[in-house]
Amino acid sequence: MSVFTTVTAAELSAWLKHYSIGELVELKGIAAGITNTNYAVTTTQGRYVLTLFETLEAHELPFYVNLMAHLAHHGIACAGPIANLRDDYIDTLCGKPTVLVEWLEGEPVETPSPAQCRALGAMLAQMHRAGETYPGRMANPRGPAWWSAAAPQLYGYLNAADAAQLRAEVGRQGRRRFDHLPSGVIHADLFRDNVLMHGERIGGFIDFYYACDDVLIYDLAIALNDWCGLPDGEIDAARAEAMCAGYQSVRPLEPSEREAWPSMLRAAALRFWVSRLWDWHKPQSGELTWRKDPAVFQRLLSRHAARGEAPHWL
Repeated sequence: MSVFTTVTAAELSAWLKHYSIGELVELKGIAAGITNTNYAVTTTQGRYVLTLFETLEAHELPFYVNLMAHLAHHGIACAGPIANLRDDYIDTLCGKPTVLVEWLEGEPVETPSPAQCRALGAMLAQMHRAGETYPGRMANPRGPAWWSAAAPQLYGYLNAADAAQLRAEVGRQGRRRFDHLPSGVIHADLFRDNVLMHGERIGGFIDFYYACDDVLIYDLAIALNDWCGLPDGEIDAARAEAMCAGYQSVRPLEPSEREAWPSMLRAAALRFWVSRLWDWHKPQSGELTWRKDPAVFQRLLSRHAARGEAPHWL
């Protein structure tokens, strides 16, 4: 959610004539994340988030946009897309495919409490259940095939020990098979900055543009690594237990999921270690950009590996 494409107030004012949401009052770039351009838009009728897609093409967007509409329809706290006067969710601005969504109230939390983690787990499980009736399908574009192809292009940037660790984990994950586990629509990027909180209540999930079909507990593992991870790579047990309990209060895990859980935690850490290494060493150019520390997920991966195969926190 960096600013790679500059939109002027004049350009946006003209573009908003295709919508029934009033006239532009304020336009402000949102500098966070690393993939798309995002602006906070205030009009005479309300507040919205404008996203310009830097890598996805317009024909790739219906899965994500229709998913957001589907989940909002089913009561999941997420930003519903706004249709233009042609009744289209997907438009074009500055030559880029563009989507406008509702502004959700609430703020990301830096250090979540166990109660907030429990609420997150419960809402994630509710999202997984609501996704069961979503007809769209999207293979995970940043799953094992992606990290297996990306990692060899990164070894040359790493010292020998780090390259060996990365190579070993990619190989280990490549030998595991999880096709038998429950799967469906996942958010795939449910970090703290993609969840808005109102105290202990979920204000909304945002940024669904990595959503896809994959193993459901992989989604829980991604969230747990970020929400419960500590600076040294350890996991805050109280937060982790609360998140898993919240999730299972809605969707109890099957024995096969419990068995696979330690590997899912490692897979989730590996995915974001690789992506952050990629963004660190092969960054996009932009007006406002953020590069996030890859070592955060290397430490998480190391700790998960040292912890062994017991299904912790479930």
